[in-house]
Amino acid sequence: MTGPTDLPVADTVDVRSGPEVAHGLLSLLPLLGEWHGEGVLAGGDAGDRRFGQWARFAHDGRDFLAYESRTWLIGGDGRVEGPAVRESGFWRPRGEDDVELLVTSPDGLIELYVGRARTTTSWELTSDVVARTPDAPETTRAVRLYGIVEGALMYAIDRAGADTPLRPTMSARLERLR
Repeated sequence: MTGPTDLPVADTVDVRSGPEVAHGLLSLLPLLGEWHGEGVLAGGDAGDRRFGQWARFAHDGRDFLAYESRTWLIGGDGRVEGPAVRESGFWRPRGEDDVELLVTSPDGLIELYVGRARTTTSWELTSDVVARTPDAPETTRAVRLYGIVEGALMYAIDRAGADTPLRPTMSARLERLR
């Protein structure tokens, strides 16, 4: 699952090939790569659902990471049941520890997060702007935590609606593919 290889400019998920890594990206460098694993979608009354995930953090020499994520539902028997959450966006470092994350999803949700590096391998981001289409999930606020723990990328996303407090939405543990 990589991008087109015949373009005149290329993204890379590897610091050893492709364009030189921009100095501003050093605080996000641990995210660079392709990741794969499993997680849980919090289902509320419907119950939690297991999902598989592939995520890619790539750069093209400029000071941002391009982000893409695809998930699929996994049934109780371990079989894939179909596509689930999909999103794409950009991680933008701002100074030594500050970071912005812009995320869009095909269900009509656009989120702009601002946050900080908590350590050299963990980041906490809170939504600054949430925009949605009329049929998108009702979301007024969100928080994302990301961290590299024992070589794995782990994250948790919490969201709130107009009448609901911040609550877990999804979390996962992903292993580096490359």
